[in-house]
Amino acid sequence: MVGLDEDSREMMINSIKAFAERHFPEAGLLDHDRKDQFISKERIKEMYDPTKLGINLLMIPAEYGGIGASTFDMYQVCEVLAGIDLGVATSVFATFLGMDPLRVGGTPEQKKKWFSRLASEGLLCAYGATEAEAGSDLGALKTRALPMIEDGVTVGYRITGSKQWISNGGIADMYLILAKDTKALGWFIVERGTEGMEFNNPEEKHGIRLANTVAFSLDNVFVPADNLVGLVEGQGLTQAQAVFGFTRVMVAAFGLGCGWAALGRAVSYSQGRIQGGGPLSEKQGYTHKLIVPNAVRLEAARAYIEYVAMELDRVHEGFQTEGAIAKWAGSEAGNKAAEDSIQALGGYGYVHEMIIEKIKRDVRITCIYEGTNEILEMTIARDRWQEHLKSRGAYFFNKGKAAEELHISENKVGADLAANALKALSNIYELCRVQKLTRNQHVLMRLGELAAWGETAFIFGKMSAEKVYSKAVKFDRETWQAMSRVYSRDAALRIAEEGIKLVLGYGEGEPALLRSYVNMDRIMEGQKGRREDMDLIAERLTSVFKMT
Repeated sequence: MVGLDEDSREMMINSIKAFAERHFPEAGLLDHDRKDQFISKERIKEMYDPTKLGINLLMIPAEYGGIGASTFDMYQVCEVLAGIDLGVATSVFATFLGMDPLRVGGTPEQKKKWFSRLASEGLLCAYGATEAEAGSDLGALKTRALPMIEDGVTVGYRITGSKQWISNGGIADMYLILAKDTKALGWFIVERGTEGMEFNNPEEKHGIRLANTVAFSLDNVFVPADNLVGLVEGQGLTQAQAVFGFTRVMVAAFGLGCGWAALGRAVSYSQGRIQGGGPLSEKQGYTHKLIVPNAVRLEAARAYIEYVAMELDRVHEGFQTEGAIAKWAGSEAGNKAAEDSIQALGGYGYVHEMIIEKIKRDVRITCIYEGTNEILEMTIARDRWQEHLKSRGAYFFNKGKAAEELHISENKVGADLAANALKALSNIYELCRVQKLTRNQHVLMRLGELAAWGETAFIFGKMSAEKVYSKAVKFDRETWQAMSRVYSRDAALRIAEEGIKLVLGYGEGEPALLRSYVNMDRIMEGQKGRREDMDLIAERLTSVFKMT
């Protein structure tokens, strides 16, 4: 996708913020949450109305009446929406998600028909994949689509089954339903009002209460043969996997938006809260525990999100593993930032009247939907394990060499520290191979987490070395580079310590030899300078988030 230019993207983001100021005041959001009341269909339709906002047009190609936004555009839009309210963001994103199978697998005729309708009628869409017994395991789906054949020709399908946890499920105008066909899985377009669909009451959820989430059943629901996406059976799983990179980047952006919405409020609060003769923003024990580490992780996630978004705009699909890393990094960072922001406000953060408490309940879902983070750890681990084996142990080692080369050209981004992390990671993977430790599922999952830390550290260094930043980056170059150094220090130490713990806990080895094997002394030496970098970041945070 070509996408928007910088000015047009900024104009769209400002329009979203202005719409939110008019229609989603903080008091109103808290009231909806307190009443467990989802945003009305009419309000979402207003957001889709091109005379008011036209947000649905972003994901519709220009030739069908849309705007044709890029992945990079959409990440920033998703971050802004989540910063307003994650329930609202989820409602809007559900239509984007529902359109994805059509976008990657539809025939030209299907795209013209349905995208044109989505643009002109402002249809709400729902993505019907998840089932009660088949969450992230799409192969376990039980919903079936039986072909209806007349004179040897398939004229339609009868769909029977049930779907659960469907965003916009009770209010959508059209549904993309994943079901077993005669070959494997297929996506089927079902319009609202089709006979045989029955909807449950909305779910009573921990968070994102402004999003409509329901279960529904399909009993012998008829769809014309033309409503099979791509018109070829057995393509559904391939079509779903083709967009995982994109969809998971968007959920990563949700984590980013929620994390900064909470942490920004905590930073502002700290400047006016006087304790021990001065504001909390000047207390190192406060900033260096609750604020700075979260700011660093959020911006590391941003760097990785932007990297994946740009790569997806270049190749258009794929990057499933990188999307998994982005989603893991963004959601984990956002969840922890919201958690620590409650702590940062003390008792004020714990009450329903303060929106930070709501943000914490909302952001938790980003670690669950679009693949739980545990599933993503397995996804990352399996892919990187295969890369380690295929390269005969050189995969992470070569990334470490690339980080060292980056350090030669730009020595302020912590690339040498990232190199330490990646080389330690390479050695841990090799020890696990030699001792066959990945037979333990938990070891494999932890290797996925460590890979996410190491690769994010490297990409943060690369992105912070760039001369021109996205306007989404709130900090100057010096601050972003200090954040990159802090993150790489943390990544190297975590990889070395956790790696040794895995080997000793599930295999064998001498602790002193293992410390040498991961070059622990060099990693510990790299911790020097941490205080100065964290002091700088703490100072810059107060200039970005002024007291309100």
